[in-house]
Amino acid sequence: MVRWKVNLMVLWLGQFLVLGGMTMIMPFMPLYLQELGMKNPHEIATWAGIIFAGNFVTSFLFQPFWGGLADRYGRRVMLLRSGFGMAVVISLMGFAGNAWQLLLLRMLNGTISGFIPAAVALVSTNTPKEKLGFAMGTLQSGAVAGTILGPFIGGLLAEWIGYRYIFYITGSLLFIASVLTLLLVKEKFNIKEAIAKPKVSILSGFGQLKHIPQLPSLYAVTFMLQFAFLSSMPLMPLFVGQLHGYGPGLALFAGLVGSITGFSNMISSPLLGRLSDRIGPEWILGGCLVGASLMFIPQALVHNVWQLFAARFGLGIFMGGLLPTVNALIGKYAPMGMESRAYSFNTSALSLGNMTGPVVGGAISGLLTIQQIFIISSVLLMVNAFWSYKTLLLPMRRLPKAVD
Repeated sequence: MVRWKVNLMVLWLGQFLVLGGMTMIMPFMPLYLQELGMKNPHEIATWAGIIFAGNFVTSFLFQPFWGGLADRYGRRVMLLRSGFGMAVVISLMGFAGNAWQLLLLRMLNGTISGFIPAAVALVSTNTPKEKLGFAMGTLQSGAVAGTILGPFIGGLLAEWIGYRYIFYITGSLLFIASVLTLLLVKEKFNIKEAIAKPKVSILSGFGQLKHIPQLPSLYAVTFMLQFAFLSSMPLMPLFVGQLHGYGPGLALFAGLVGSITGFSNMISSPLLGRLSDRIGPEWILGGCLVGASLMFIPQALVHNVWQLFAARFGLGIFMGGLLPTVNALIGKYAPMGMESRAYSFNTSALSLGNMTGPVVGGAISGLLTIQQIFIISSVLLMVNAFWSYKTLLLPMRRLPKAVD
């Protein structure tokens, strides 16, 4: 099997194990805080939100630093650093004695994280350009599969073995992913040539990248995507309760609302990635932004939970063409030797959207209904579609000469 396909298979599994392992711990975080001694429901909810966001805060700050090192010493090294480091830190969370210790470990985990962007950068720089869309879509499907199954498996394990042991299992999964990467992933990277280049600071690196107009546009698209998708999440369980009723099966239906979007995303990502190799990722990105925007509107009009399932399934289909095409386009426009740094800034934009979306959605929940938030998300994505058309599609014909 050709090397790029081996890398893709191993890193697909790595993405699945990393995201599956990390999302296993999220469903029971408030319950774990209760086990640590918290009693007040408001205090538990506040600390759960802070601990959840802590990982993204430090990830947002440190990803460009690791991206610079990856461009200098190789992406495979960053995969191993992040994978083995997170395996240790997440295992230590099982020994936490209070919320402060858990928060500090979550922040440390965000500081050393970076397996996902390093995997994307390695696949981007070691895959034939004509196969890049398919590779990015396939890689995304592994991440989504882990995100879907992680909370489900975590909930089952919490019932069987208790909360603390899930951290040990998560650490073990990350360790396995790192060992597989060590043994099987190979990278074409000239470290002597990379080290010989002058060192570039984070600010200087961003200053170089921002002069390529497509890259800041893509970072803005990534941030707005995450913000729009996650702003309604704090209210989603309550919305499902309104549609289904606050009786038996509510938790199951609330979980399915999130999972069904992931399932359609996982199915569509490789298919849309292959199509983007044929017609261009710019067209897939613009079309999926319009489609996702339109799929938020029926969510504001549903009258039962089955209609919500259908609308969320349709949303997931278009979501499958968004982040993979953004990654493919970053690989297309990033200067040679700065690919990892370019991806790291996109990961920072992703983390910023992950932080601010739920926070803003929760903050305005007293002023707006979830239906109104759906409409706002639709408008934001349509604006995003116009932005991508103006900055990516209109100048597309003259880009190859400018980039080469």
